[in-house]
Amino acid sequence: MRRLYVSTTLVFWLLVLAFWAGSFWLPPAEQSVATAADKVISRTELARHALPDNCWMAIRGAVYDVSAYLPAHPSRPDLVLPWCGKEATDAYDTKTKGRPHSAYADELLAKYRIGALATN
Repeated sequence: MRRLYVSTTLVFWLLVLAFWAGSFWLPPAEQSVATAADKVISRTELARHALPDNCWMAIRGAVYDVSAYLPAHPSRPDLVLPWCGKEATDAYDTKTKGRPHSAYADELLAKYRIGALATN
């Protein structure tokens, strides 16, 4: 009975280790890559959404509707509002004092993605 317990426990932990190691071989999720299902949004369309209650911004080639998130943003919304309706990659990548946003912010941003920015 003890041999069965030890062998099944060993198999379990080997599987856990294999799944963990396998995650290193997967390609990282890239937010800026447009998928076939992505809506392509022109810069003109992006510019039409430059109000606090209708705020879209483009970051790394993707377009996000952050209107619902602005009141919950950790800093004052007026720091974000000038970027509504615009390409905001530089602002996002170099927030206050040149520090980048956290990985958590990137994950949160993914929830607000609505499409890809047109290339021309």
